[in-house]
Amino acid sequence: MSHPSRPNREYRDRDRDRGDRDRERGDRDRDRGDRDRDRRDRDRSEASSQDNRSSQPPYYPSDSNPRPRSLREVRHTVHQSSSKCSNICSRRGIVLICAVLTNALVLICVVSAQMVMSGMSSMGGFSSFDINTNFNLQGTELQQVRELDMQFSQMRAPGIYGGVAFSLTFGVISLLFVVAGSKPPHLMSQKLLRGAFVFQALGAVLYVVAVGLYLHFVIDVNSTDVCKRRERIYARNGYTWMNCNVGGADAAVALFGLITAILYTAGAVFTFQTIRRVSHFFRDRKKREEEKRKGRSHTQDSPLRAGTTHV
Repeated sequence: MSHPSRPNREYRDRDRDRGDRDRERGDRDRDRGDRDRDRRDRDRSEASSQDNRSSQPPYYPSDSNPRPRSLREVRHTVHQSSSKCSNICSRRGIVLICAVLTNALVLICVVSAQMVMSGMSSMGGFSSFDINTNFNLQGTELQQVRELDMQFSQMRAPGIYGGVAFSLTFGVISLLFVVAGSKPPHLMSQKLLRGAFVFQALGAVLYVVAVGLYLHFVIDVNSTDVCKRRERIYARNGYTWMNCNVGGADAAVALFGLITAILYTAGAVFTFQTIRRVSHFFRDRKKREEEKRKGRSHTQDSPLRAGTTHV
């Protein structure tokens, strides 16, 4: 029995190994092709499902829900309005609001004092008041009272003009500071806070000075000969309340003026405390930022130091 030669057996083994490798390569190619075909089919099915979903009304993505978004916007708006109200209703805001009201009261009392002290003859133009029937003065006394009332009103005119301008100016500026205080203190301009402090401190001093000047002016006008003659004529005819003393309206002007000065003093104190807190807040934040920056630089430098020591 003859056996194949050794070279022929080696050739057959080599051909068999080559055939096995070719078969394995073909199997791998088929597997790869099947995977690619499955991937293409999957992508095609996903694309078709997205097209079908987008072609249906209301043509929105499946995860879109405008209602919660609108609710978030409403909540954000409500939060902003409530924060504005809370900032305006702080101690500084309440004091400034009260100062606006007292300035309005000073304005009303100044006008009322001028109307009351202008005399009975100057009321002839008001609605149903008839000077010929309700006024006891007649003849030469009536003419004298009219002249004296006109002179007295002209003498008091600088007081009413100055009082109206002064109270109106401070009331409007106070209202502007109230509106500007709708933001939190740390978000407001530091110049605005310092301006509010200077305005209130100056307003407290100026209101005390203005009340003193107003009372001094009223007393000087009431001590003139015009007021004395006018008082005597009115007293002879039963109008004893028309005298040369400081009237109730003038006293109300002084009272509300002093209250406004007290409010401005309290507002200046609160504003100064707010400025100090805001400055401490910015100082602490700057210190924390510097510490973070130093810590970050330290962490960045430490690997370099370790590498240099290792080398």
